[in-house]
Amino acid sequence: MKETKTLHLPILVEQDEDNIYIVSCPVFKGCHSYGETIDEALDNIKEVVEMCLEEEKSDEMNRFIGFREMQISLRPSIV
Repeated sequence: MKETKTLHLPILVEQDEDNIYIVSCPVFKGCHSYGETIDEALDNIKEVVEMCLEEEKSDEMNRFIGFREMQISLRPSIV
């Protein structure tokens, strides 16, 4: 019997100007999807991740390092 392996992958979630949720997995190049709700977007990205896993070799995957937040002061003319 083959042992099931579980991957823990980072998923980035954004919301665009039309309130659509855009999700991506930075471990795979071009691994993006979207949905009208977060749950729909996450279901969609799961399908895309599964396709990426079929195409990629585990040694070719990007290595996710972490998430950082940056503070930038905006000039009054930009705001």
